[in-house]
Formats: sequence, C-alpha cells, structure tokens
Amino acid sequence: MNYRHAYHAGNHADVLKHMVLLALIDALQRKDTPFFVLDTHAGRGRYDLEALEAGKTGEALAGIDRLRRWAKNERTIAPVLKRYLEAVRPALSDARPRYYPGSPLLVAQALREGDRLAACELQPDEAAALAALFARDRQVGTHLRDGYGAMKALLPPPEKRGLVLIDPPYEAQGAEFDTVLDAVREALQRWPQGIFALWYPIKQRRTLMPFLRRIPHLPIKNAWLAELLVRPDDSPLRMNGSGMLVLNPPWQVERDIAAALPQLSKALGEPGASHRLEWIKQEIAA
Repeated sequence: MNYRHAYHAGNHADVLKHMVLLALIDALQRKDTPFFVLDTHAGRGRYDLEALEAGKTGEALAGIDRLRRWAKNERTIAPVLKRYLEAVRPALSDARPRYYPGSPLLVAQALREGDRLAACELQPDEAAALAALFARDRQVGTHLRDGYGAMKALLPPPEKRGLVLIDPPYEAQGAEFDTVLDAVREALQRWPQGIFALWYPIKQRRTLMPFLRRIPHLPIKNAWLAELLVRPDDSPLRMNGSGMLVLNPPWQVERDIAAALPQLSKALGEPGASHRLEWIKQEIAA
C-alpha cells in the first residue's frame, strides 16, 4: 500500500469526516457509561501541514485553511461545525494552520476517564509515529496491524458501547468497497449495537452505485449518509467530494450534521458544489 495521508491531511474530506466523527463521540458522551472506539486506518495521528507532502498538494489550503478564514467572518456557525473548529484550534493558532490532528488524536482528546481507543495502522513508519504520539496515554492502544483483522479480533468490546471508524485509502478503487461492506457485515453480527462510521470518496457518482445498493441489505436498523461535493462529480481524475455513512446512528445526530452541511458547502465549495443527508431504508438482508 503506497497511500500516505500526509498528502491529503486537512482537506475537505478530512473536514467532513472529522466533524461527523466528533458529533458521534459527543453523542456517546451523553451517557455516563464508558465507550470504546476502534480506528481501523488511523495513520500517524498528527500531520505537519508545512511538510513536503502537504506542500505538494496544497489540499489543506482549500480545506481547513479556507474554513478557518470563512469562520472568522461568520456570526452564526452550526454547533457541530463550531465544535470541530474548536477541536482543531491548536492547529489554527498561527497565520496558517501548521499541525493538523488526525482522527485518533481528535478521539483521544475527547475521551473521558474509562473511555478507550484502539488505533490501527498497517504501514510500519506511520504506525511507529502513531505509537510515539500516544506512548504515555494509557487510554489509547496502538496496533501495527490490518484494520479489518482488528475488527474481527477486538469486537465486541467489553464496554459494549462504542464506535468503529473505517477510513481506508481506497487504492483498490471499487474492490475496497466490497472489502469494507463484507467486513462491516461480519462485525455487525458480533456487535449489532455498535455504531459504524465509514468514510468514502466521491469521484463520479455512477461508480458509487454498486456500493450504495448494498447498504440497505446490511443487518442494521437505521443508517444515513452525509455527503459534501466541493465541485460537480464529473471528473474521474480527482476526488470531487466525499461522504460519511453512519450505521446505527445515535438519536438526532443527523439533524446537527444537516444544519452544518450548507455552511461547509458555502465555505469550501467551488461553482457547482452540493451536499446531501439521506436516510437509508433497510431491506431484507441478502
């Protein structure tokens, strides 16, 4: 696997993914009992936006940096978007964002006493950086291992409540969707009450249709997806947007996400930008 998230850290997809992730974490915290989070493709946990990789793509400039500048002039910001901006504020303190927190760091910063995070990364150098980042954090376990294998080994957790974040690189394109859904189906059989949040890229929508058609056949009660397209999905050569599929979502979180999507589209979108939040109706499992 050649994917390095350092080239894409802080882009529009990270903004959407991490806003939804924090909203789910906040929903879990509405109850006092501890919860467990599994991050299957954790990366290194923190990214230097002035490093060579980020500089080559400049994606953070059109993502978190553009959102930061937009937010300075807005009087009313949707609560979940404001929550996200507060969580990444340490990266925004300078004239330009410098260090962007990845999903495991955002989760770790939100954990209460008794909550727990397992962060998995398969690339040795990225996993080493991840382990160093959390070397003194007893609530975070880092694992040099395949995230799909971790879903088999670590679920269900003893806490009984929690969330699985699945954020693969999709290097295998369409084949990755099949891998993800097969892994989720198996995990739901072991942990049917778990929340599963799956990030996916959007290039051309027609390539997503086989994936979307399989979702209603999963063994779930409820699911919704939130999508942000920063430009029309008519180019197969770049990522035009992304989505978050949430299975077994907490009550009313979708309302908060729906309120923030128009603001994200306004802040990050180019001409032809769009957004949607859609509930998925369950069908008889295939």
